[in-house]
Amino acid sequence: MIIIKSDAEIDLMRESGKVTGFILKELENFIKPGLSTADVDRFVEKTIRGAGMIPTFKGYGGFPASACVSINDEVVHGIPDKKRILREGDIVSVDVGSTYKGYVSDAARTYPVGQVSDVARHLIEATRDSFFAGLEFCKVGCRLSDISHAIQVSAEAEGFSVIRDFVGHGVGQEMHEDPQIPNFGKAGRGPRLAKGMVFAIEPMICEGTYDVRTLSNDWTVVTLDGKLSAHYENTVVITDGEPELLTLGE
Repeated sequence: MIIIKSDAEIDLMRESGKVTGFILKELENFIKPGLSTADVDRFVEKTIRGAGMIPTFKGYGGFPASACVSINDEVVHGIPDKKRILREGDIVSVDVGSTYKGYVSDAARTYPVGQVSDVARHLIEATRDSFFAGLEFCKVGCRLSDISHAIQVSAEAEGFSVIRDFVGHGVGQEMHEDPQIPNFGKAGRGPRLAKGMVFAIEPMICEGTYDVRTLSNDWTVVTLDGKLSAHYENTVVITDGEPELLTLGE
């Protein structure tokens, strides 16, 4: 069941989203060669708690950190580690959730570490662009799969593949609510969108094959061919008009 949020609930999510978006914006300057992924996680947790909020991810399903920090071929759920050092030319995806008075915001970005290859930069940009292609269909009356289809068409037009095994989702008092929102598929399917629906839309796009595997830590997902993957996510509210992005941080 898709939970329609009240104006009061969306106000709480808007406050949470400001902090999540602020963190992701700040990371643009924070991330640099020589940092560990644990350094990134500490920055995220300190900022969330400093705002009087709770890191949504910490302890979720047993996850040990406040941010998922995934390098290069890691698609999602990278576990921060003081021994994982960011190197010049890497790309790093950071996924963050903040909870305020019981309401969650969820967003992610992929960042270049120093100077990166043309392919890496293209992948990061194409992943972001695919999100905004999907956003065009986040309007009352559109079908849920219209979002999915637009993301796929955008990413594949740039020569990249769409991860199949992980999807976007509803968000609210729980980090993962109905509906699931794949980043691929045919248009014109699924429920019609209505005012008050809130989604975490999150294209995960890869350089090569979309096949993935999970590492022995039972969390971190990597591309099967070892090629790059990028992630872009925002918490999005369906309104009477244009969709509202709660986590843009701009």
